[in-house]
Amino acid sequence: MYLPDPSYLNSGDNSWQLTAATFVCLQSVPGLAILYGGLVKRKWALNSAMMVVAAFTLVLMVWVLWGYSMSFGDALKLGPGILSGIIGVPGPVLSAAQEMGRAQIPLLNSGMPSLRFPSPTLIYFQFAFAAITPIILAGAVLGRMNFKAWILFVPLWATFVYTVNAFMLWGGGWLAQMGAVDYSGGYVIHVGAGISGFIAAAVVGPRLKRDREHFPPHNLLMALMGAGILWLGWNGFNGGDPYFANADAAAAVLNTNIAAAAALLAWLAMDVFSDRKPSLVGAINGMVAGLVAITPAAGYVNGVGALAIGVLAGIVPWLTMFRLGETRLFRKVDDTLGVFHTHLVAGALGGLLTGLLADPRMIVYFGAKGTAPVSVAGLFYGNGAQFVHQAVALAVIVGYDALATFGILKLVAVFVPLRHPDAILATGDAAIHDSVVIHPDHEPVHPPVPVFGAVGEET
Repeated sequence: MYLPDPSYLNSGDNSWQLTAATFVCLQSVPGLAILYGGLVKRKWALNSAMMVVAAFTLVLMVWVLWGYSMSFGDALKLGPGILSGIIGVPGPVLSAAQEMGRAQIPLLNSGMPSLRFPSPTLIYFQFAFAAITPIILAGAVLGRMNFKAWILFVPLWATFVYTVNAFMLWGGGWLAQMGAVDYSGGYVIHVGAGISGFIAAAVVGPRLKRDREHFPPHNLLMALMGAGILWLGWNGFNGGDPYFANADAAAAVLNTNIAAAAALLAWLAMDVFSDRKPSLVGAINGMVAGLVAITPAAGYVNGVGALAIGVLAGIVPWLTMFRLGETRLFRKVDDTLGVFHTHLVAGALGGLLTGLLADPRMIVYFGAKGTAPVSVAGLFYGNGAQFVHQAVALAVIVGYDALATFGILKLVAVFVPLRHPDAILATGDAAIHDSVVIHPDHEPVHPPVPVFGAVGEET
C-alpha cells in the first residue's frame, strides 16, 4: 500500500540533506582514513585508518542511543541561568514516532522556518559531524596512542565534550542565546578537535624519538586522494547547513571552494617566499586550513569575505606552525599532524572573522507572521557585538574542551595505558593489528620535510 508523503515534506530539501550528509560521511570513511594512511609512516598506515573506522562506528552508536538528544533535545535543567543551557536530556532516537516524525530543532528567535524533512534526515546529517570530530582529533595522537584506550576515549569524548559544544551553539544553548553563531562547525568541530587533540597529545606522550625525527608520509598519491575526497565532501559539510536546498546553500558551497583555493595558494606562497620548498603536504595543509576557516562563516559572508578568510587561513596557521611551532611548548607536545594549527587556529580565525565580515544580506529568515527579517551582521556591517559574541564563544569552547578532555583521558588511564609500550611502537601495525601494508624493513629513506608540522619526509 502506498502512503503519501506528509504535507510538510519537500523532496528537494530532503534529497539534498541526505546527499550532503553522505558527502560528510565520505570525508571520514574513506577520506580521512586514506589521508591519514598516506601521511603517516608506513608502519602506522593500518592503525591510523583503523582509528578512523572505529571512531566512526562508535560515535554512531552513541549518537542514536543518547548523543543526538543531548545535542538537539530539550535542555537538561542543571540549575538556574547558564546551567540550563549547556546540554540536552539524553535518550534514544530509535522509536517509530521519532523516525517517522518531522525534524525539529530549537529555533530560538531566528525567524527560521520549520524544517521540511523528517527526523532521520537530521539525525543522520548531524551524526556525520559528530563522527568526524574525534577523527580529526585523532590526527594529533597518531603513531602511539593505545588502540584500546582510543575505543574507550571516543564514546566518552563524544558524550561529554562534543554534545556540549553542539548544544551550546546549535541546539539552543546559552552561547546561541547570547548571539554567537557557528555556521557549520568551526567552533563545535574544529576548535573542539584542535584543542582536545593538543591536550591529548600532551597527556598521551610523544612518539618514539626516532619517529618524531623521521616520520615519512609513505604514499603521497594516496594522501592526495584522501585530501580530494575531503575537499569535495566539504560541499556537503557547509552546503547542508542552511537545512534547505536554497540560495544560501549554493553560496556556502561557492564560498567554501573560494576559501580553500585561496588558502592553498597562500600557503604555497608562504613556503616559496620563506625559502621553503613548496610541497604537496604544504598544499594539503593550506587546503585544510582554508576549508576549516570558512566553515563557521560559509553562509554568512559574501564572496569577498570568503576570499579574505581563505588568504588569511593560508598565512596565519602557516605562521603558527613554522614560527610558534618552534617554541618550547610546541616542541614538547607531539601533535603528529599539526591539528592545533590547521584546525584550532584556522577554526578560531574563521569564527572571529565571522564577527567582522558577516554580511546581513547573505542569510535572511522571515518570521511566520511577516515580522522583520533576522540576519547575521558583523562589525564591518555595523554590529560590533557580533565579534564580542564570537570571542566569548571561542574562549568557552577552548576552556571547557581542554578541561573535559584532560579529565576523560585521566579516567581512561585508570583502566588502560594511554600509550603503547615502546616495543610495540617500534613495530606499529604488525604488533597491534597483526598485519601491515608493506613490511617496515622495505621503507625508503629520503631527506626530511615538514608533515603537518611534524618532521618527516616526502616519498
